[in-house]
Amino acid sequence: MTNRLHINRQHLIEQLHQMLRIRRFEEKCAELYAHEKIRGFLHLYIGEEAIAVGVMSSLRPDDQIVATYREHGHALARGMSMNSILAEMYGRSNGCSRGRGGSMHLFDKSCHFYGGNAIVGGGLPLATGLAMANKKKQRDAIAVCFFGEGAVAEGEFHESLNLAALWQLPVLFVCENNQYAMGTALNLSESETDITKKAQSYGINATKVDGMNVVDVEAVASNAVEYIRQHQRPFFIECQTYRFRGHSSFDTQLYRDKAEIAHWEEKGPVKKLIQWLQKNSHFQDHELTQIEAAIAQEIDAAIAFAEAGQLEPTEELTRYVYSPGSCPPPSEVISTQQPAELTYRESLRAGIKDALSHDPRVFLMGEDVGRYGGCYAVSKGLIEQFGPDRIIDTPLCESGFVGVGIGAALGGMKPIVEVMTVNFSLLAMDQIINSAATLLHMSGGQFNVPLVIRMACGAGKQLAAQHSHSWENFYAHVPGLKVLSPATHNDARHMLGQALVVPDPVLIFEHVMLLNENGPVSEGPDAPMDQAMVRRPGSDISLITYGGSLGKTLEAAVQLQKEGVSAEVIDLRSLRPLDTPTIIASVNKTHRAVIVDEGWYTGSLAGEISAIIMEQAFWQLDAPVGRVCTIEVPIPYAQHLEQAALPQCNKIIAAARSALAIADWQDKTGKPSHG
Repeated sequence: MTNRLHINRQHLIEQLHQMLRIRRFEEKCAELYAHEKIRGFLHLYIGEEAIAVGVMSSLRPDDQIVATYREHGHALARGMSMNSILAEMYGRSNGCSRGRGGSMHLFDKSCHFYGGNAIVGGGLPLATGLAMANKKKQRDAIAVCFFGEGAVAEGEFHESLNLAALWQLPVLFVCENNQYAMGTALNLSESETDITKKAQSYGINATKVDGMNVVDVEAVASNAVEYIRQHQRPFFIECQTYRFRGHSSFDTQLYRDKAEIAHWEEKGPVKKLIQWLQKNSHFQDHELTQIEAAIAQEIDAAIAFAEAGQLEPTEELTRYVYSPGSCPPPSEVISTQQPAELTYRESLRAGIKDALSHDPRVFLMGEDVGRYGGCYAVSKGLIEQFGPDRIIDTPLCESGFVGVGIGAALGGMKPIVEVMTVNFSLLAMDQIINSAATLLHMSGGQFNVPLVIRMACGAGKQLAAQHSHSWENFYAHVPGLKVLSPATHNDARHMLGQALVVPDPVLIFEHVMLLNENGPVSEGPDAPMDQAMVRRPGSDISLITYGGSLGKTLEAAVQLQKEGVSAEVIDLRSLRPLDTPTIIASVNKTHRAVIVDEGWYTGSLAGEISAIIMEQAFWQLDAPVGRVCTIEVPIPYAQHLEQAALPQCNKIIAAARSALAIADWQDKTGKPSHG
């Protein structure tokens, strides 16, 4: 990296124009915030303009930007329209994210601007994933991630740098070290305050630069970008800078004194460049006046544009939660399956194999999925068939590799991310809920996330309280996600293929107690993946369940039949969205319902379904809706206690008998009345 940056007078004046443009825009935003035109949090970039302008000057139009919540300067320097940025901050439909993102979430697909991120450190795995997609697709583009020094304390920082170095990904990390994460100085929060050293400890080339000097920033960034393109490896720049305003609009700045601020303002990037230009006779006062006038005119036009913008109609409220065509018919799913008898594990493996064989964008990533063959041996043998570029072993860093999967999906890949067990997904919950589920909506429909996350779930193997969870209801609570629970071998075989056609994030929960069971598999899916199925028709009571409880529920229905009770068994299959029409149609026919759910009673999916039935079929009920759930206790290790805690066939039968024992209200003819 020995290339010198050739800068002429005109280029420096343009850099000054861009920095002043950011400065005046931010000052106007502070004024508009005081007048309540802009609401929410407002994080100003004043004092840090040289970083955005210097770095962006070194990039190509197809390079991808992931920013932090202080991203107005990055967006302007990248070339996004000031009109659309301010309209977004006004919450108007002519904003860059159609008013759905606001100040912290500016997106522009045409500029390859993948948004600000309100989660500290949350953008680091996304940029790493975009770089992975670039490498896999053999694109010359690089991904650039801006973040503050506060993010260095987050796990995503370390996980992302490790993955970028481990996999040699073309990503530029830009740390804007403005000395205070929020109100706590760096030396009070980090035992090692040399951030460049932290990056170098991962084997990444890293350097410091004066972030108040736009020429120095551009020179370092240009060399870094050249290095990344040439070597296809990450690079790290620590820009030492200072924000002249508080962390956000609510910050009273009691943690730093005025003398410190004044000291840094003397080193300010705008002032420094103006002084240098004037000292070297490259700049006349009238030129500065002309620049200021042009910027003022642009800001006035942006205000007019924003204030003329319309508010998004409330009828459009649920738009962009899911992509159009997010529920493909079974005919769209490619399958080479012939009718067979397979174990549940073999069914899952066959689905993965088909996906890898038919779409080069698909890859499997997760802990021990390759050489080990998967914790539950689902992916055994796949690395020998498809190689380590398609079957990717990851470190133990759930938030990191799930976030990388999201970024790779944003970059055009079709990742299958395996989280070993559902309890480990808590470590990735931020990425799943705050990124995967929200990006489509926050970007106003610009960026969708075609990602599948598989995870093992359920109790019954004596794994005690930390490895026996059924937390499907946690994720089924979240708009933007689709949640599937394959209870049959055919669903285990084909649901993955259906999920991969969907342009949105899909979570698939695979119950560990089913893995060794044998069952029939057919050529294709039973139904669209979001459709519940009647697994056993009946007329006296509806037994509604999913996943690992389906077998127990069918067994209970057989036992009830011996008692003269005709039980209809509904397999939900999809937990978000729920197939409400199938549920209600069954209850309207049987007039009684029991819901079987391996989750705990409180806050359970069973409680949600019960509420739906009460809202939509109350007058058809002849008895209260029953629930069979796990007893409210952390799952014990001892087998007899574990089994006592879980829903079992005898408990389902008892709940059905209780519902059937409720005396029918009868009219004078002696016939039952259902309201």
